[in-house]
Amino acid sequence: MAAEWSVLLLTCQPGGCVSAFQQELEARRLRGGLGPRPPPLLLAVEDPWARLGSGGATLNALLVAAEHLSARAGCTVVSSDVLREARILILHMGRDFSFDDCGRAFTCLPVEEPGAPAEALVCNLDSLLATMTHRLCVGSPPGVWVCSTDMLLTVPSAPGIDWDGFQGVRVIAVPGSQAYARNHGVYLADEQGLVRNIIYKGTEAQIQQCAGPDGTVPLVCGVVFFSSDAAEQLLATHVIPPLDACTYMGLDSGAPPIQLSLFFDIVLCMAGGMTEEEFVKGGGDASVRSARSVLWTALRAFPLSLACIPGASYDYMTTSASDHIRSLTLLPGSASHLHFCKTAHSHVDQPCLLEDGSSVTNCLLEGAVRLAAGSVMQHCHLQGPLEIGPGCLLSGLSASSSPALQGCPLRDVVLQGHHIRLRDLSCRVFTLTGRLDDWQRPAEEATYLNMPWAEFFHRTGIREGDLWDAEMPRRSRCLLSARLFPVLHACEALGLEDVLWLLAPVAVAGERLARWRAAWRMSWEELLPCLDKAAELGARRALFFLQGQRKVRRVLLGRQDCSLLPLARSAVHEGYHEAVLGTLDEASFYFLVASTAGNAGIAARALACIAEVLGCMARGEGGLRSGPAANREWALAFGRLESGDIAGGVRELAAERQKWMSRPALLVRAARHYEGAEQILVRQAVMSSCQFVTVAQAELPPLGRWVQVACPARLDLSGGWSDTPPITYEHGGAVVDVAVLVDGCRPIGARVRRIGEPELRLVSLGGMPQGEAAVELVCRELEHLRDYCQPHAPGALLKAAFICTQVVQFPSQKPLRAQLMESFGGGFEVHTWSKLPHGSGLGTSSILAGAVMASLYRAAGKAASTESLIHAVLHLEQRLTTGGGWQDQVGGLVPGIKIGRSKAQLPLRVEVEKIPVPSGFTQTLNDHLLLVYTGKTRLARNLLQDVVRNWYARLPSAVQNADALVSNAEECAQALRQGNLPLIGKCLDRYWQQKKCMAPGCEPLAVGRMMDALRPYVYGQCLAGAGGGGFLYVLTKAPRQKEALHQILAKTQGLGNFSIHSIEVDTGGFSVEVVGCDPKDGAHPREDVAV
Repeated sequence: MAAEWSVLLLTCQPGGCVSAFQQELEARRLRGGLGPRPPPLLLAVEDPWARLGSGGATLNALLVAAEHLSARAGCTVVSSDVLREARILILHMGRDFSFDDCGRAFTCLPVEEPGAPAEALVCNLDSLLATMTHRLCVGSPPGVWVCSTDMLLTVPSAPGIDWDGFQGVRVIAVPGSQAYARNHGVYLADEQGLVRNIIYKGTEAQIQQCAGPDGTVPLVCGVVFFSSDAAEQLLATHVIPPLDACTYMGLDSGAPPIQLSLFFDIVLCMAGGMTEEEFVKGGGDASVRSARSVLWTALRAFPLSLACIPGASYDYMTTSASDHIRSLTLLPGSASHLHFCKTAHSHVDQPCLLEDGSSVTNCLLEGAVRLAAGSVMQHCHLQGPLEIGPGCLLSGLSASSSPALQGCPLRDVVLQGHHIRLRDLSCRVFTLTGRLDDWQRPAEEATYLNMPWAEFFHRTGIREGDLWDAEMPRRSRCLLSARLFPVLHACEALGLEDVLWLLAPVAVAGERLARWRAAWRMSWEELLPCLDKAAELGARRALFFLQGQRKVRRVLLGRQDCSLLPLARSAVHEGYHEAVLGTLDEASFYFLVASTAGNAGIAARALACIAEVLGCMARGEGGLRSGPAANREWALAFGRLESGDIAGGVRELAAERQKWMSRPALLVRAARHYEGAEQILVRQAVMSSCQFVTVAQAELPPLGRWVQVACPARLDLSGGWSDTPPITYEHGGAVVDVAVLVDGCRPIGARVRRIGEPELRLVSLGGMPQGEAAVELVCRELEHLRDYCQPHAPGALLKAAFICTQVVQFPSQKPLRAQLMESFGGGFEVHTWSKLPHGSGLGTSSILAGAVMASLYRAAGKAASTESLIHAVLHLEQRLTTGGGWQDQVGGLVPGIKIGRSKAQLPLRVEVEKIPVPSGFTQTLNDHLLLVYTGKTRLARNLLQDVVRNWYARLPSAVQNADALVSNAEECAQALRQGNLPLIGKCLDRYWQQKKCMAPGCEPLAVGRMMDALRPYVYGQCLAGAGGGGFLYVLTKAPRQKEALHQILAKTQGLGNFSIHSIEVDTGGFSVEVVGCDPKDGAHPREDVAV
């Protein structure tokens, strides 16, 4: 479950950065970071005043939300009625943060989210959004949630807040130690959970009074919920002076500014232990006291309750560098939804140089960059050799900073690069401080670069007058106000070395002091208003996609099972798709010019990734991803790929792509053609298996004598899909198959004979060898074979078989008739049949291809082993462009029970191991296996395309499922060796779940009902083949249950025309016979032929 927001608001300080933050919110909506149903209204709201306070910012944000909701409701004035059913989330960015120019909300965390739909940096804002939306606010009534972003908050998945009968306002607390509470706020609550007081930096006795039985105290964690009634009353105060000054309307009306705290000016008035006099008098100046009086009148009647979340934790983001580094290098608590990692969204050439306990986020580190434990690096592009010692925080450094860092020892320092804007001038400024420095402590008591100021002055030659004006009081002289950091120089460009010299010994420092004095310098206090947050966010985004491009190369070159689809989505959302496409073009070219079979196979993934980017650019419009890919405009590129000019083909693809980028429909069609190009490379990779096809010469049968082959069907008991290219050679495959007779016969067959006419007669007989011809075709010219690679063309499989067996050379300058007369003294007639319905799932087409090739080889005077036939069928199906794996021909051409395997390598080779079973177990299987025809024809024509697309995208579910398919196949093989029917049944059930994961939608409703009806009577069951219809095979608990199951299914509604068939293991395998001229003459003895 998740909270569904009506409005999400992010408040920020004034200063011209609100549009940048609005863009950040919109980016999160696009990439799915705001949940499946993002808020209709996303608003970045600028505070009217610089020091408005969290209370004033809340009131202003509530007014903005109500105004937008009122406009949407058709109102002409702000109406509080719109708050009745609204669910509003207000997030406050708060004050500036010393260690991140974009504030605590946009401080990046060392987190990667592999399951996220789009890849992106994870900021504290994202963490809090996830916590609020998916944990803390689930089940709450309509109202307004307010959350600060100045803390790291961890909440268990089930916080256990009771909302029954809730009224008023509720504050959220986390349990903390009394020691921690001394510098923070705590709630004092009664036994009913009603808040009596809020104590900030209280005495030991005051804090002790708040403690629970376990000694912990409820810490204020910056989260409050206002019911709709309370929110309406709070909104009503925005027109009452002096509270009107908290809103932009007050600013526009000329009201004097006022500063209000959310907790101590708004929430506190509802605390049960407060009196009106005590509350109002505690307000400081007259305007705040007047505001408190208004708030007391408006809100006092609402109960203020406390929800302290067990197992939650809270870490305020202080101005201490030590605390900040610690928070980014220590793992979050077990209740957190975040998982910190050493390297997040970064490319590191030598990751072994990053010590455990260090943290690198959004960085590109080239060469030897060593980072010690306890140090953090964010948003840096650096080139080694570099050595960063412990206790450091480096942020915002570009590659041009690397020379200055080389040979410069860093330890316990904070080194940051900043984008600043001085009116129309944009420039870079670097700041350097010590890990132990305090920003606001007077200089006479404090340190700079972890040493007393007096020592620093002595080491560098800098004087107090260089940093502070003479009239500045000594107690005001602190690091925050010290003009340490060079911004501009009259004659020279400034760089990182202009602050790094502050670390240098006296001898070196003297050389830099004059240059430092000549520069215009600013203090951190003066720099803060000049920080260009939009430029900083843009630079982070650019670096993210730059390291993302390196990730693309790393994943493809390293052949890693890491999905690039989330990165592609982000690139499209953020406008970096051209850069990613360029990187993928380069990767394709790299693989393809290195023209080994392995590289050609893996290069197909780069083209598939380009297809994914194009598909993402269509943004869900433009039609289905799967579709035709034979437009003539792409023919030149495809032709070059087919002919072996791979580099030229990739260049032509990229050139043609530019013509198809203007609208979604064209983008989708371009994506289909890139998938078509990818399939050309897959075919070339799979056809490396041709080296395992060996053909010997054999006696040529007499003219007119039929060579007839009959084959069993196959049942795939586990592992299917792992045999499918490219999965089979990139991951490795294993499939357990059984050759089976259906209703006592071998249902698939072919026969071939030589004829006197130099032509090819191609005849499909339908279901029986003696049946009438359903399709008859005569080929007399090579042109008649040209459509062999179009699977739906008449006779395409048979035409491909003639070409793949090299009985016919195509293409060739020699006419077909001449080829046939010269080599065979005439032509060939081929008959094929199958008793199985189309889409049966029993491997018909591949087994039929094996039968045709076996009979054709023999009729042409050649002999091929079963292993050769298995690989020859792989070759044929690639030439036919149907793709497909090797399990069908293994199942139908190799007798009995076996497991086929292929290694994760090219050339692709299939190795088959027969599985020995206990004596009598084959008959046991025969007694317990039944075949149920579901009456549903598989209609999912694009099933294979979807599976291959998901594999190339390396979706985590696809990768994990491929692992599971192979391991389940090995477990099933072991169960067969043991003769363990229940365990085999478990493997079948598991296999069906794996098939559904690989190809969602492959279980029609009627099939689901059928399986539910049979489940009590079977050990396991599975749809044969890819699923979607066809045959269901079941392993029954009792033997010989054909009639019993028929009765059960006959009583089940909504099944349609089903039928039940007996099956038995075929231990003999396919048969090859040379028979007389009359194919109906069954008296001719079988000829023992080596095939």
